[in-house]
Amino acid sequence: MGSISDFLASGYRDGTPSGDSSSFRHLTEEQLEEHMSIAQYDEFTLTNAVRPAFNPTVIPRTGFRFDSYVDSRTDAEIPVIMASISRPALLDTFLTLIDQLGDTVDVIVETSHQQPADKHLDFCRKNIDNSVLQSILLDFEDLLLDDGCFGIAVLNPRKPLEVQMDEHKLLVVYGRDNELCERVLRNFNVPRVDDMQFITEAEHIHNSSLEYLDRFRELCLSLGIDD
Repeated sequence: MGSISDFLASGYRDGTPSGDSSSFRHLTEEQLEEHMSIAQYDEFTLTNAVRPAFNPTVIPRTGFRFDSYVDSRTDAEIPVIMASISRPALLDTFLTLIDQLGDTVDVIVETSHQQPADKHLDFCRKNIDNSVLQSILLDFEDLLLDDGCFGIAVLNPRKPLEVQMDEHKLLVVYGRDNELCERVLRNFNVPRVDDMQFITEAEHIHNSSLEYLDRFRELCLSLGIDD
């Protein structure tokens, strides 16, 4: 399953446990492969990018909650919407959220392939037609959904509003004018859950492969980015 063995050898990212405290550490190869093959939790389907702990304390589910982010440079508090979407609706929801940003947007793509723990590389394409961007992203559905080392953010600095799909395939909306984005989530039958917990808030493991690094480079070329 891609780079699972590399993650096991070097510990876990995102603040998840390492060493003997990890639920993955003492699994056999068969147990690990069986766990990584489990994508369905009740009515929620995960992508291939991430899996919860072997004995998960947070069960993946569909829902969104309101949060906030404090900008370290300005101390400004920015409203945030965080959402977890089941795989069948994930890409359509993301693209519909991007629709709310306007006709011309900036896009930032990131990869943590071959990077130290908690580090990633960012590449930016400014002033791209929104419809062109979405057409390109549809050609890279595998990368967007199944690479646990890939993240993307689309923003309109003139609003300002940003829509992000992170490495965990969570959707995050940053900005005060987020009413239309909230409406999109409700139209996709994503419920508001004020005590919602996400897979990032407990032990989890990322999954990827070197093939996705090649796909990332192809995406950069399609976007007109020289990586």
